[in-house]
Order: sequence, then C-alpha cells, then structure tokens
Amino acid sequence: MVIDKRSVRRAALVLLLVCVAAARAVSAVGDGPLLNGNFEDPPNQSQMSGSVVTGEHAIPYWKTSGHIELICSGQKQGDMVLTVPDRTRALWLGNGASIEQQISLTPGLYYSLTFSASRTCSQDEMLNVTAAPVSGSGGSLAQTGELPVQTVYTSSGWDSYSWAFKAEAGLVSIIITHNCGEQEDPACGPIVDAFAIKTLSQPEATGDNMLRNGDFEEGPYIPPESPWGVMVPPMDEDHVSPLPGWKIMSYKKSVKYVDSAHFAVPRGACAVELVSGVETALLQEVYTTVEGSWYRLEFSAGDAANGCASPSYDDGSSSPGMKVKAYAGPSETTVDIDFRGAGGSKRGKIEFRATASPTRVVLLSLGYHTKSDNSGTLCGPVVDDVSLVPIPQPYARRLLL
Repeated sequence: MVIDKRSVRRAALVLLLVCVAAARAVSAVGDGPLLNGNFEDPPNQSQMSGSVVTGEHAIPYWKTSGHIELICSGQKQGDMVLTVPDRTRALWLGNGASIEQQISLTPGLYYSLTFSASRTCSQDEMLNVTAAPVSGSGGSLAQTGELPVQTVYTSSGWDSYSWAFKAEAGLVSIIITHNCGEQEDPACGPIVDAFAIKTLSQPEATGDNMLRNGDFEEGPYIPPESPWGVMVPPMDEDHVSPLPGWKIMSYKKSVKYVDSAHFAVPRGACAVELVSGVETALLQEVYTTVEGSWYRLEFSAGDAANGCASPSYDDGSSSPGMKVKAYAGPSETTVDIDFRGAGGSKRGKIEFRATASPTRVVLLSLGYHTKSDNSGTLCGPVVDDVSLVPIPQPYARRLLL
C-alpha cells in the first residue's frame, strides 16, 4: 500500500486545528484566572465595529450576546475617562448583554467565581451570574444568582465580586448577564474584567470549634495584585456561600473578604471587613448545640490598618471608634475598636445558655465608615478567629450562681 505523505500531513493539520479550536472553546483551568479572563487576548477585528463587538466569538474563549464594547484603559466615554483594573482591556455590557465561557470542572465540588465590575450610568445595576451544565455533559441543574453592583465601595470605581456554586457536571457554562429592564440607552451598563475561579473546600466543625470556617481561611479567590479585597454579596438561604459556613444577610449590601498581604488581619491569612454598617450581618447557624447547655463564643474584632476613620456628625464631632456587635443565642456583646487606623485587634466573648437549636451566631458593624483620605472608600472593622465551644459543667454551674 502506498502512503500519500501529503494526505497524512493534511490530516494531521486538520486534527491539530480541531484540537486548537476545542481548546479555545473550553477552559480547563486550576485556581486562578480564566482563559483570557482579563480580555487581553486581541479580538478578531473582522468581527468588530470600532469598539463594538459584532461577532459572538470575536473575543477568544468567550461567547458574547447583545450590545458589548471592548474598552481600553484611558478611553473617554462622554466626560468620563475609563480605567481598567487588570492591564489594558475590559468589556462593557449593555442592557440585556451577556458573556459566556465553558469551563471543565470536577462534578460535586464547590467553586467560587471572582471578577471585577464598575458601575457606569444606572443607579440600580444588577448582574446575573449563572453556572449551567453544558448539554450532554451529565447534569441539568443551572444555578443563578444576582449581584447588586450599584454601591461603589472603592474610590477607583472598581470592586471585585465573588459568587459560588456547586459543579453539577464536568462541563459548565459560566454566564454573566446584565439586565436592568428598560433603559433609554441600550449601551448603559457595567464594565467587567479579571475573571478567575477557585475550588472551595467545605471545612467542617471540629472538637475545638463548633463553627465551620470560623477563621475565614477558606474563601473566594483574591487576585494577588488586588489591593481592595473581594466583595461577598448577600445570598438567599439555598445559595452556596463563597465563605463556606457563613451567610451574608442583607438586602443589597456586601461584606469584604481581605488578605494579610494588603490589610491587618488579626490571625492567619484572611479575615472579613464589615464595610456596610448595620445593613449587613455575618451569620452562621449551629445545629449541634443542646438546649439548656452552656457555650462560649469568642472572636477578634480589629482595625484593618487601611486608614478607616470614625464617622463624623453635623456638629463636627466624631464617635470614639468602630464597634462590632455579636449575638450568640439569647446573648450579645459589643467590642469597641479605636486604633486610629493603625491596625490591632481585641477579643470579644459571650458565655450563654442555649435556649433553642440551632443557635444563631451573628456579627455586624454598628457604624458607617470611610477612609480618612477623603476618597470616599467605604471601610469598617475586621472580624476573625471566631470560635464556639461548650463550657464544662463545673464551670457552667458557677455561671448559674
């Protein structure tokens, strides 16, 4: 049999192109940025009209729909000069627009998506995030969440957000959609950038701590170069939390997940900054407490060393510092923090008798704060190292006296 070498080379080239096309369609990534997650890979110019994306596959590794613009850092939009948090490019999502990337995951594991967003024109902007099993990949349950982005927490106008889900299949489409109803300008919408993903472990309670993830060491991906942390938005009861074990109870406000590389953290590598005052609370329900038994809750409340100032009032006065309030079952305590923005922490403690099960543990800030540099950046006290343990019976009897 005579082998046509040109046919073999042609077949090999076709196979190579198919493999390359498949690789460009599906991301198989570990913890860290998604493929072209910062949109720096140049688009196909034949599918662009100026800055407007006209082809659904113009942005490598992404599928787009609706009015989408490729934004470059320093570009002017009316009187506004646009900035980009990661390198030089980002995407502007018009009303009803969406972007999608298929990623290869491990079914049954939990994941957290992190990305940056900047509000542009609407006062009530919302992003829908969906993780949907790709048809034929062995799953059918799509998970969707809403991320409110109308509150700007940093002076740069950019905030990083997180959202978590459980992988229901080995191949999942991550879809981000902007839909705020009727808008006069179809191009009005948020700018998004810097997409990354992280596998979330699910820490369990131990003999030393009845709380799950009480030290906040497990949480969403924080970009190494990001100086502002990652927002963890409010979530419904059934949603997966980017902070395993904890729920964020609020209407539209968030808490901030911070690292020791950029903030003063009481213990370990990560903590939570309460940046939304009384509008947001950290909550965990403990189902292993026994009605009538005694328990001790302890936690650290601190200053993030980020120049967070005490709130000022109309008469020119200010409060003595920040306050963290904690509830455990029927009891509560307040910890005052006044480290003048230089870091430091104090321990809070509650000893209580459980009156019901589950026992609710709640942490919140009692004030609204901004950084002392007049930038308008929202800030607040950090909480960390939260533990709940049973009180031995001999000691518990003394508490009854």
